[in-house]
Amino acid sequence: MTPVQAIIAKELRSYFVSPIVYAVGAVFLLIFGVLSYVFVVNAGNQAVRLMQVQGAAAQLNLNDLVLRPTFSFMAIFLMLLLPILTMRTFAEERKLRTVELLMTSPIGINEIVVAKFLSVYLIFLGLLTLTGIAPLILSLFSSFDWNPVFTGYLALALLGAMFLATGVLASALTENQIVAAFLSFGLLILVWLLGGLGNVLGDTSIGNTIAYLSFIEHFDRLTRGLVDTKDLVYYLSSMVLMLFLAHRVVESQRWK
Repeated sequence: MTPVQAIIAKELRSYFVSPIVYAVGAVFLLIFGVLSYVFVVNAGNQAVRLMQVQGAAAQLNLNDLVLRPTFSFMAIFLMLLLPILTMRTFAEERKLRTVELLMTSPIGINEIVVAKFLSVYLIFLGLLTLTGIAPLILSLFSSFDWNPVFTGYLALALLGAMFLATGVLASALTENQIVAAFLSFGLLILVWLLGGLGNVLGDTSIGNTIAYLSFIEHFDRLTRGLVDTKDLVYYLSSMVLMLFLAHRVVESQRWK
C-alpha cells in the first residue's frame, strides 16, 4: 500500500466513525431529493396548464425545467455543505497535536495534501453517485436528453473538487474547525460574487476576466450540455492552485 493509499484509508475510517459524513450525506441527499421533487411538481403543473390551453398533451423540456435548476441550486448549496466536510482535514490534526507525527514521517507533504483531498473527494463522489437515482426514476415516466445530465454531473464533480480543495486550504490555515469552515465558505462566496462584479463591469476586458474567475459561467455551460476546454481548464487549474497553496501552508508550518 502506497503512503497516499494508507492516509486515504486512515482518513476514511476516521470519517465513517464520526457523525460528520452521515449528517452531511443525509442533508445532501435530502436537499437533492427535495429540489428534484419540487421541480418535477412544477413541471407537472406547467404541463397541466399547457394541456388546458392547447387541448393536447404538452411536450416539456425536462432538462430545462427539472434537471438544470436542480444542478444550479445544488451548486450554491455545496458552498455551505462541503466546508463542513473539509474543516477537519488539517485543523483536527493540529488540535490533537498529531500533525507533528505526520510532518516528521517519511511521507512527503504533497502526498499528505493529495491524500487528504482525495479522501473527502471520494466521499463526495459517493454521495453524488447516489443522487443518480433521481434522473433514473424520472426516465421511467418521461424522456429527456441524457447528454446535459451527464455534463451536469461532470459540472458538479468538478465544482466539488474545486470547493473541497479550497476547504483543504482553509483547514490548513487554522486549528479551529469552525474557523476553517467559515474561512472556506467566505473564499467560495468571494469567488461566486466575482461573476456579479464581472457583469457590472460589462463586456470589457476587465469585466470578462473577472467573470471568468467565477465558477458560475463555467458551471452553467456544462449543465447546458456544452463541454468547453476552457471550462475544464478553469476547474482543474483552480483545484491545483488551491492544493498547491495548501501544500505551501503546510510546508511553512513544518519548520515552526
